[in-house]
Amino acid sequence: MALKPEPTAPFHSVQYALRVLESVSKHGNGVTDAQISRETGLPTGHLASLLLTLRREGYVEQVSDGAYVIGASLLLLGSGAARRQALEDRLQLTLSELRDSVGAAVYLSRYVDGEVSVTQVADGPLTPAVNEWVDFRSSAHASAVGKCLLAQLDHDGRRDHISRHRTARLTSRTITDEKILFSQLDAQSATVPVLDLQECAVGTVCAAVPLTAGSAAGCLALSLPIEDAHRLRSAAETLSRRAAPVLLSLAL
Repeated sequence: MALKPEPTAPFHSVQYALRVLESVSKHGNGVTDAQISRETGLPTGHLASLLLTLRREGYVEQVSDGAYVIGASLLLLGSGAARRQALEDRLQLTLSELRDSVGAAVYLSRYVDGEVSVTQVADGPLTPAVNEWVDFRSSAHASAVGKCLLAQLDHDGRRDHISRHRTARLTSRTITDEKILFSQLDAQSATVPVLDLQECAVGTVCAAVPLTAGSAAGCLALSLPIEDAHRLRSAAETLSRRAAPVLLSLAL
């Protein structure tokens, strides 16, 4: 549907934007501004400012060959698999930015159906992920991720988990006594990062902060090699301060 531009009318500007989005949506592999102009009837000069606004708001994206494709913000308005993928991509981008900010691999974890689940990881060549020599589901009593999640459960929930995953001694620092472990979890403040000082793996230190979306327990965590242990507390504080964007991404 071609439209004649009337830039002084806000209502018509909305119409133009919708026609542009319809044009971009029809071309899964991308469409040029010239093609959009032909399909909508908008002159390229007027179209340029409109595309700039749509790009800024995330409704369209420009790929390497200059063509336009639908953006994450438009996908988030939809439903089904496309929306889920858009949410996951946005969350991964947020985690990657957080990784660069703290200078450490970052993990998003949840407690789902009675198990510790690391759902997303942002690592890189300079920020390698921890060597998971023991499954996170079996090391909740020792890892920062696991302890942070267990701390959010009630006593019965913790007992249920421990009954299914024994508190094995993973390093000389691992707490295996259930009473001592539960006492530490009870004393853990929600505003203070949970630390793992080589309790789960020799050569690695970790920190985690609670991140609850709805009723499910969740957390953000980071890991550092032991030679960078002096950065752990400051990195953990940054992690805690930067948790809000991640929570926002989860809530969308």
